[in-house]
Parts: sequence; structure tokens; C-alpha cells
Amino acid sequence: MAVSMMNFKFIHFLTVAALISSIMGCNEGDISSLSERSIIYCSEGSPETFNPQLSTSGTTSDASAKQLYNSLIVYKGNKNTLAPSLASSWHVTRDGKKITFYLRQDVNFHQTSYFTPTRKLNADDVLFSFNRILDKDHAFHQISGGQYSFFQSVKFSELVEKIEKINDFTIRFILKRNDSSFLANLATDYAVILSEEYGQQLTTQDKQHEIDILPIGTGPFKLQDYRVGSLIRFYRHDEYWQEKAKIEQLVYDISPNKSNRLTKLLAKECDVSSYPIAHTTIAERSDLTLESITSLNVGYFGFNTQKAPFDNKLVRQAISLAINKQALIDTIYQGQAARAKSILPETSWAYDSETPELGYDPVRAKSLLEVAGYAQGFTMDIWAMPVQRAYNPSAVTMAKLIQADLKKIGVKVKIITYEWSTFLRRLSMGEHQSFLLGWTADHPDPDNFFTPMLSCTSREKGSNRTFWCNKEYDELLKKALTTTNMSKRKGYYAQAMTIINEEMPLLAIAHSKRFQARGTDVKGDILENFGGISFYDVYKSNNVSNTNKVMAPNKKAKVID
Repeated sequence: MAVSMMNFKFIHFLTVAALISSIMGCNEGDISSLSERSIIYCSEGSPETFNPQLSTSGTTSDASAKQLYNSLIVYKGNKNTLAPSLASSWHVTRDGKKITFYLRQDVNFHQTSYFTPTRKLNADDVLFSFNRILDKDHAFHQISGGQYSFFQSVKFSELVEKIEKINDFTIRFILKRNDSSFLANLATDYAVILSEEYGQQLTTQDKQHEIDILPIGTGPFKLQDYRVGSLIRFYRHDEYWQEKAKIEQLVYDISPNKSNRLTKLLAKECDVSSYPIAHTTIAERSDLTLESITSLNVGYFGFNTQKAPFDNKLVRQAISLAINKQALIDTIYQGQAARAKSILPETSWAYDSETPELGYDPVRAKSLLEVAGYAQGFTMDIWAMPVQRAYNPSAVTMAKLIQADLKKIGVKVKIITYEWSTFLRRLSMGEHQSFLLGWTADHPDPDNFFTPMLSCTSREKGSNRTFWCNKEYDELLKKALTTTNMSKRKGYYAQAMTIINEEMPLLAIAHSKRFQARGTDVKGDILENFGGISFYDVYKSNNVSNTNKVMAPNKKAKVID
């Protein structure tokens, strides 16, 4: 594979040869055979990176975590039980402060045009992967910006005292205190294992930045080609430590426009489509299947609490009261979502039915604006994400509905959107006033909602785009993590939800299902319980021809008055 690279200050991307170049000159039989052994997935956006340690974006995780990498442990089954992965087993001491993992001894890393491994996975790779996150002096810590959003939001470095190599295939985490969510965090898509040997090679070549844009993992697929805004192509990892993937080639056709994805699906230009629209049309087709999974997620409207007028909680409360959430759910989700009373879905064991909901009250909203000093209203921006996600199928449409609601209380709204990676980058820099976004849990522990979304730590380093920080709230989260008493934990989280609903850094709108459409010839599970996707067990039952069209990314801001 011939590779040409572009370095960005914040995000690294790789540009390579087009997908169809590899099959030019093939006869019809060759192309049919290739189609039968391939899956084309119409995805909604370009990944920010090929290392999920660096981003909490679902688009990035979908294009990297389960396809390219493995973690030490995973969640499996409908009961979401922890199961072995790269670690064949593990042991936790009674005090919960020492966790020892016993690694498999037969795990191969990817062999690609840019790296040939000389050994199998061992403890050095685990040390390299986590010390990169933990140690600010690590040679790779600052590569790609030094931000490890998920781990920083859960205060990983404050919890882990050190990691010990017991022998080549035994590793031990020593914690400063017991933490009831530690194993759950290691089972997320972010806790992937990288190749220490590859890191050494890149250091010798002075190309350390390539570790995140030319990925090497142990997963069922390996990266072959990437064209930003157009396509990603993966080849099967034939030396995979488990049974080989059933398909030889996996192609992501990057199609941000939902109508384009529908057109390609109906025309058989993609086998599987993310976040489909026109559910009735799809359901009526005998050659297509519409499926869904109930996700632990929340779609929300957030405020930048560091920018006026949203540094005033009365203004945040007023805007929230003026928004008709039920109308948003009826229009945007078409009945396929539950109205959110808080950031925590009702399916979570920590959900408290007594949590008060702010409700819809434009009269009171107007009154609060007067008290806050904005009797004549004001002008504000809403940043609407450009991609379709389960927690918000159409952010721009939702922004327009909110725009109409706020006009009734004298607030004028401008709607702004960017290309996805640009949107996330500028959001993390705090350029926005308000925004539409969401969160999908990475594991069933409720802390995965509370800490990454709204903690003080994630304000500085992670996914808290509201930049809200409340010490009382953080103290409650700390207490919840240091006890294994479920009743006490639930009480702490109930108090935390009350603080959120009083301070209103964000308005929780909906908890939704995630939909996906596929051809009836595509078999195997793709959707994961916690929002991710995996093509490891997917295959085609018959022969279908496919074509691809590529699209260039649009990085200019769009303003919709």
C-alpha cells in the first residue's frame, strides 16, 4: 500500500489510494467473488483518529475499536457480564486494590506494508498502552495532543498507582483505592492494547505520530486504505488469535448525508447502513432488514456555562423551560425514544423515579429571563452536529424546532454546523454558546454517564462540553465509586441528578433506540449493547454486486438563520 500522510495540529489523517484501484482490471467473475467476500458499510462520518484511546466520538470508535483492536476484558451476552479477551483470566484482591491479569500467549499483531511484528503480544504491550495514558513523561504521551478524554474524565491517573510486569504474560494494576467501576472501564472500547514494538520502530524512524493514523492492533481486521471523507478499507487479519473473520474485506463508505445513505442502500451500493431514515420504505423491501437495539444513551441540549449569558443558571433554566421536549421526541425520534427526566435512562439500576423533571413552561421561562436581566431577550448560537447518531437522528432539524420555541420568549437563534471532526474539535475548544450532542454508555455502570459527561475533570480533559464544574457533584461521584453498597451508590447518584436538574448545565431530551439497515443476505450481529459496532461475525449468504461513490468532506461552517 502506498501511503501519503497529512499532519494536522489536532487531528491526524491518512490519505491513500482509492478503493477501486485494487480491483481495476478484474473480470466480472473476480468482482462478484470479491463482493461475496466483502461488506460495504455506509457510515455517517470520518473518524478523528484510528486510536479510540484519544476520542470519545462514536464515529471514531465504530471505525477502530472492535475492528482493529482488542482489550484485556470485554462485556458479553445480554446480561453484560465481564469476559476474557486478551487476558484469559484475572484476579482481584479482597481490598480491591490489586488486579492481576494473565495474558494469552498466542496473540499476533497485524502485519502490514508499514510494520512486520517479530513477536507475539506480551506484558510490554500492556505497559506501553496504559503508561502512555498515565505517564506525562512517556515518549508517546504528547503524541496526537496528549488528550485521553475517557481516561482523564474517569480520573484514571489518580486511581492507578502503578502497573507491574510480573512476567512476560502477567500484569498487575495496583490502585490507590478500591474503585467499583475499574474493571468496567477496562472493558470499554477505549482500553485497547497497542504494540510496544511498533512504537519502538516509529521512534527509531522519528515517525511517532503514525501510531494513531497508521494503526497496528490485534483485532480481526487491519487497515488497508483510508481516504478522508470518502472511504476506509480494512482487510481481514488472517493470523487473528480467535477464529478468523468471515469476510476478507470491510469497506466504510463515508456518507454524512442521510439521504445519500438511503439511496445507496436501496441501490445496493452498500450492504449495511448506519442511522437509516425512511424506516417504512426499508421495512417494505423484501431484500432489506431494519433492526434496532435499545442503547444506554442520552441526547441532550448543552450550554457552555463559561460564556454569557449561560454562565447564569437562571438563563439556563429559562431556555430549558421554553423547549417542548415531547414535540422534539415526536418529530425527531418518531416515537422511538423515551423522554429523558435526567441523563440516566430508566433501564439503569441507578435510575431514581423520584428525580424531578423541569418540564415545559414558556410563561415561567419568560419570567426567569426577566429576573436574570434579559427581559428583552437576546441572540444566541446553537451548534448542531452534522452527523446522525442514535441519540439524535437529526440535530439540525431539532435545532430548528428549538429555534421556533425560543422565538416565543424573545430569544433569537442562529444555527451553526461544521464537518464532524471540525465540530468536535471546535466544541472542545469552547467556541460555542450552546450545542446539541449526546452520550452513549460504554458499559452498564452508571458512573459512565455522570463522570465523563459532567465532572470537573472531564471539563478540563474530556467530554464535558458544558465546561460546568460543581464540587458537591464531584464529591458525590467519588463517594459512589468508593463503596460497593448498591443502595448507597444509588442514593449518591440520585443526589447528583438533583444537582444537575437544579444547575441545568444541559437539558436531557431523550433516550433512544439505535437503528441499522442491512440487506437480508448480510448475516451476523453488528450492533453492540453499548453503542459500538463489530463486523467480526458478519458474512454474506449470497452473491451481490456493489459499487462505491466517494464524497469529499466539507469543512466550512454552515450558518442557518
